[in-house]
Amino acid sequence: MKGMYWRSSPRSVGYYLVFGIFSLFVLYLVETCKQETVQPHFEKKLQAAKIALQAFQEIRKIRLERNKEIRSDFDPSGYGLIGEFFTPVTSNLGVLRAKQISINPNFAALVLDYLIKAGVQKGDTVAVAFSGSFPALNICVYAAAKVLDLRVVSISSLSSSQWGANDPEFLWVDMERELEKRNILPYRSLALSLGGVEDRALGIPKEGISFLERAALRNSKPLLKSSSYSDSLEERRRLYESVLPISQYKAYINVGGGTVSVGSKSGSREFVPGLNLKLPIVSKSRDSLMKDFSKEGVPVLHLVSIESIAKENGFPTSLKEVPLPGEGKIFKDLEYNRWLVLFALVCELALLYVFFKTDSFLEEDKDQSL
Repeated sequence: MKGMYWRSSPRSVGYYLVFGIFSLFVLYLVETCKQETVQPHFEKKLQAAKIALQAFQEIRKIRLERNKEIRSDFDPSGYGLIGEFFTPVTSNLGVLRAKQISINPNFAALVLDYLIKAGVQKGDTVAVAFSGSFPALNICVYAAAKVLDLRVVSISSLSSSQWGANDPEFLWVDMERELEKRNILPYRSLALSLGGVEDRALGIPKEGISFLERAALRNSKPLLKSSSYSDSLEERRRLYESVLPISQYKAYINVGGGTVSVGSKSGSREFVPGLNLKLPIVSKSRDSLMKDFSKEGVPVLHLVSIESIAKENGFPTSLKEVPLPGEGKIFKDLEYNRWLVLFALVCELALLYVFFKTDSFLEEDKDQSL
């Protein structure tokens, strides 16, 4: 058996230093010479974002017409899509920062991108669960659906968490009606629920319940009233199935943390923020609409953790001004220059070849000299 031994390379340290510097230079060149690439479906995405922005502007116009105050300290966008800290119809705690970040028309482009990736095509039917907590995101979902010419079967919660659509006289369902009446968005909810804890507005005072009931009446929409979580879940299932069997919907879109839609908090976390194409492998949480649709193979769009979604897609998370349509990585993204990467790879391989080839020659000369 031949013994194993180590022999130092005949090359000087300077050679290795030059080789290392060259490699770092090539890496720097590849990283800094990325090129901006237009992403697929650019025009449709831009159209969706423009529709959403138009709807934002219309909400601002309506609020000003009604002498509703828009507080710039809470709502720097100035569109009136940020509510109050607390009103009689406020259901639970909310994060102001998340509500501010959501007022970005480019979320409409992101929803459209999710839908296309989910395989949704023009004319398909999607199911939606809206929360009054995120009126801007609700608008973005409708804007994306309009561009794709989708049939939308939506159920909306009337109440809202802090800083959402919690003005008793101008709830999300009122915004929805006005935008449809003014020919900006062609959709209305199929039915309404009280929302909040257990989808029964637990903890909301009688005055608040009265405001919610009047909102359902003035919008001429049926109001779901259930005695338990399971009853509310079953009632929503029946409503969706009155239009189509669950398995025939092309996507289910959840906005916010509606109890019956997401289930428990742990159930909500089982689905990742954004697009979910499969049911989570481990699913021990209680039943929910997201689980029902996912079990039938229907893709789920889970619009929660808004700040993380914004960061992932290059949207600003500090909103002094509302972003313009067309901003974000879903429109244009920096990608590696493939030709430059190929050139760098060839150079590295050529240098390595020369290194090992000449190294073997040096070894032979050294052996012969011995």
